[in-house]
Amino acid sequence: MIDKTSPLPIYYQLVEWIKGLIEQGVLQPGDSLPSEREYAERFSISRMTVRQAITELVNSGYLYRQKGVGTFVAEKKIEQQLMGLTSFTEDMKARGMEPSSKLVGFEIVPAPTYISEQLTIQEHAPVYEIKRIRLADGIPMALEKTYISANLVKGLTEEIVQSSLYHHIENQLSIKIDEATQVLESSVATQQEAEYLNIQKGAPILLIQRNTTLTDGTSLEIVKSSYRGDRYKFTITLKR
Repeated sequence: MIDKTSPLPIYYQLVEWIKGLIEQGVLQPGDSLPSEREYAERFSISRMTVRQAITELVNSGYLYRQKGVGTFVAEKKIEQQLMGLTSFTEDMKARGMEPSSKLVGFEIVPAPTYISEQLTIQEHAPVYEIKRIRLADGIPMALEKTYISANLVKGLTEEIVQSSLYHHIENQLSIKIDEATQVLESSVATQQEAEYLNIQKGAPILLIQRNTTLTDGTSLEIVKSSYRGDRYKFTITLKR
């Protein structure tokens, strides 16, 4: 509740109170919040203070606004550690969620210059270009485009790439994956990304490029992913 004698700002107390209701399950995803006026009258505070608290909760992903309708509790974000190299399938299964993929593109194409340089193969050498929507419990989480040398990983089919590509590479082909470098940046969804991910054009997304190598240093893949900013967050542990 709100304590006006506390040194903590009132908006911050309201933020923590609403967050507590969400984390305790009192407020469930999809629930509608009272209006700013109702909160202001309940706690005898200004609507500007309420608006500041609600805006902070929207920006942090706890709530979302629907223009002309109201403010609602957002779905809980999936949290992924950036400390280990796991596939999307492995990561979702570890969370007790059912992973799946929707293949929207699969072909062998001549490697353009920027791809051949990063895979350290000849320009125009054959590469798989794989475009998939990655889903968890049936909900689109990411749009993923993968490039792999067709001379390195042979015999890929649509059936294989719709399951776990890493599992096939390591267990069926006995190719050992070693490490990856990932680059993250924030962006907003293009029209195509919005359509694939079932979000609004211009909605926040996380762009990640992962370059993966094998134990002998050979470049395995380049993966460019667009993650929904409203459903995903990444964490990393740093040690001094």
